[in-house]
Amino acid sequence: MEAAQKRTVHVAHQPAHQPSPGRKPRFDWVRLLRHREMLLALGSGVLMLAAWAWGIQGTMPWISVALYIAAYAVGGFVKAREGLITLVKERDLDVNLLMIAAALGAASIGYWNEGAMLIFIFALSGAMESFASDRSRKDISALIAMKPDTALRVGGDGMEVVPVEALETGDLLLVKPGEVIPADGTIRTGSSAVNQSAITGESIPVDKQPGDGVYAGTLNGEGAIYVEVTSPAEGTLFAKIITLVEQAQQEVPETQRFIKRLEGVYAKTIVAATLALILLSPWLIGWSWSFAFYKAMVFLVVASPCAIVSSVMPAMLSAMSKSARKGVLFKAGAHMDHLGGIQVVAFDKTGTLTAGSPAVTGLYTAEGFDPREVLAACAAAESLSEHPLAQAIVRQAEAEGLPLRGAEELRALPGWGIEAEVSGATWRVGKADDGDSQLPAPLAEQLRAWIAEGHTVSAIQRNGVYAGLIALRDEVRPQAKAAIARLHELGIAVAMLTGDRSVTANALAGEIGVDLVYGDLLPQEKVEHVKALRERYGSVAMVGDGVNDAPALAAASLGIAMGGGGSGAALEVADVVLMNDSIERIAETIALARRARRIVKQNLTFAGAVILMLIVSNFAAGIALPLGVVGHEGSTLLVILNGLRLLR
Repeated sequence: MEAAQKRTVHVAHQPAHQPSPGRKPRFDWVRLLRHREMLLALGSGVLMLAAWAWGIQGTMPWISVALYIAAYAVGGFVKAREGLITLVKERDLDVNLLMIAAALGAASIGYWNEGAMLIFIFALSGAMESFASDRSRKDISALIAMKPDTALRVGGDGMEVVPVEALETGDLLLVKPGEVIPADGTIRTGSSAVNQSAITGESIPVDKQPGDGVYAGTLNGEGAIYVEVTSPAEGTLFAKIITLVEQAQQEVPETQRFIKRLEGVYAKTIVAATLALILLSPWLIGWSWSFAFYKAMVFLVVASPCAIVSSVMPAMLSAMSKSARKGVLFKAGAHMDHLGGIQVVAFDKTGTLTAGSPAVTGLYTAEGFDPREVLAACAAAESLSEHPLAQAIVRQAEAEGLPLRGAEELRALPGWGIEAEVSGATWRVGKADDGDSQLPAPLAEQLRAWIAEGHTVSAIQRNGVYAGLIALRDEVRPQAKAAIARLHELGIAVAMLTGDRSVTANALAGEIGVDLVYGDLLPQEKVEHVKALRERYGSVAMVGDGVNDAPALAAASLGIAMGGGGSGAALEVADVVLMNDSIERIAETIALARRARRIVKQNLTFAGAVILMLIVSNFAAGIALPLGVVGHEGSTLLVILNGLRLLR
């Protein structure tokens, strides 16, 4: 058993649920149950229409009543249960019980269809809201799934595979090429290029040497490294990212708490007023009991907040539908409302404002060297490497139609670059240093200029003599500048939060017009800056694509993820997803959200005015219950149609 544990075993992960060949897939009851509230609401509407149709033909009226009762039961079940739970657990009334009471009150005086209509519209509105809310849950399962499970620990008896949770400070781990680093630590032996964009957001893998620190969850490159653990599993930066996301998700917006409190007060007020009408008006005003009960039922119907409830969701869902056609997906209607109040949009750099892959931006050769020959030789040497910078150089040579000559005796030069034999000459490609005394003055001047512009620069040597410099940089998205200009037209400030160097970030910001720039940030520092922006400006939207952006996306007023190339964690945490990575859609979606907000305000004002008018009319002019229901439902229909205008 002990020997078996010490072997490194590679297991191919299989899907947890894989259908057997030849077996018919079973009906997906789970998916059906997820939509049961919508099905019950629609079922209530069908039963209501059937009851109305049967009542018209006049025979066996008990069948119509039975269908109405079924419509009440089917449509009101979910809301009645929610209301009873609130009543029992929180000892409070809510709008759910108020609507059920209004419908039952209408039925009690013979207005079955009016009550069924109230139940149906309220149930349908609640079903749409529940469906949107289900999609808005910020699940971090994708983030947790990326956490390394095991590590290869080196001990006095050899090597053994152990759970990451069993690692302790001081343990020595072997991380092979292409493997995920399982713990935060320091390299003791070996060198490699580590892709740590998942943690720091750096677009280019970082060369690591003995003594350099590495993070759990980052990807080792081509070299094997021995890492000494400096932090247990629960203290790694990766674990902290998960914790930050969970904490941010638990924060409840103040607006939501206010609406919940207002709902309880409204329901209690209407119920108290209805009971007062029934019990006190015969004594105080001299109404008969039957007349007092009728007036109270009219009041309960016209005061029901059906129109107010319908003022918000149809408008928000219409705006969401219009956005979806253009590749902008919202996980809930509330997020559309939040977007309308955004004052600052903060962007991650790598993979968001940029394409996320380096490209050659310039080649500068020393006197006496042919640029095409230098690029061809450089590409020949780099063609044997999988490093992103090397691949960018190869792509540039291919784009210029240069033949890739064969390279021999490729050797890694730790801490600098590579060396290879190309056409009988020794070529080297590696880090450029403007402090090197052997670097010609023109090349040193060009190097400093490129660094100031945010480029990554490699030096090229032939037989020990500097032949030139090659500059690389993550490509800016073509639409980035126009997208930021459009945000400025809406009066929105633009910030950049990135793990890349401040020099690189500032150069890019100046090119595309970013207002606020923050570089050299770790994930928790991005969260701190998001919170600072919220305190300074108000509502903040964060746009990102990587695991390192997940905490900031969750901490922002609104998280926007890149759907094309974004990580699973960013997509799960975000409130809005740009399916085609179209950042130019952000500004027009904010404009749409602001329009939706205006329509919601119109609806709420209109619905409130109609309810107030009907209540006054009930006591001043004595409107009949059918007229009250027509006025109430008519206002509901109008606010829904007003919201649906956004679909045009």
